[in-house]
Amino acid sequence: MLTNHALFWRKMNELISEEIERLKESLTTIHVMEDFDFATYKHQVGVIKGLRQALELAEEAQAIVNGREEGN
Repeated sequence: MLTNHALFWRKMNELISEEIERLKESLTTIHVMEDFDFATYKHQVGVIKGLRQALELAEEAQAIVNGREEGN
């Protein structure tokens, strides 16, 4: 059985991944719009990069926590 903490992190990672996918899909349609705005495109790419970094940091934090639990 998963603890609330583990469920929270699993769901958080799931939601972040879903948001990344949603933003990536919107990027594929943004370039075909007549009023294409490069600043908006760059912003979207930056948000995706930030969300990916958040996932990496969450994985790193989980690895640290698991290492401490195994050592105790």
